[in-house]
Amino acid sequence: MASIFSRIIAGEIPSYKVAEDDRHYAFLDINPLSEGHTLVVPKREVDYIFDLTDEEYAALQLFAKRVAAAVEKSVDCARIATAVIGLEVPHAHIHLVPIRTEGDMDFRKAKLKLSPERMAEIAATIASNF
Repeated sequence: MASIFSRIIAGEIPSYKVAEDDRHYAFLDINPLSEGHTLVVPKREVDYIFDLTDEEYAALQLFAKRVAAAVEKSVDCARIATAVIGLEVPHAHIHLVPIRTEGDMDFRKAKLKLSPERMAEIAATIASNF
């Protein structure tokens, strides 16, 4: 069965897409730590990020770097932090989290509750800066 991320990429589940190319897809996390929290995934479904080929891994990181630059231009933050946890969804992905302090990167803290309108606005702003 396809992962939830594969279903998002296929358009079966809606997402707040911010960027895409032929091998990667980036979209807002629906349970964000901060406004602009984005997930970057390879379109090819691979559970563990280190199971990607070297070329796929490098391409994913370079795509994430471009997305991070767009996020940084779009939301108020000091930096874009990255995390690869990989336990919550069996599809390799990189979290890009806008932060002001190191404490902003705590995945145990309460997630933001943003309206669909605000999520769409953030996604459109990031997409326009990509």
